[in-house]
Amino acid sequence: MTFTAGDKVRIISCEDDPRTVGRTGLTVDEVPPGPLTGGRWTVAAIGVLIGPVLCHGHEFQKR
Repeated sequence: MTFTAGDKVRIISCEDDPRTVGRTGLTVDEVPPGPLTGGRWTVAAIGVLIGPVLCHGHEFQKR
């Protein structure tokens, strides 16, 4: 699935930070991720004490 910056997503699993499971955040990336992030999308605005995380596309869904 393709996402764009600002898409609201619900995290269903996250290898980078399991505390984010079940939370909602916003995608940051303008283009599909590449080798620098290991093919993972940046998701931010998850919570006050949780910084941006990297998640594979299958680990979250568009809201």
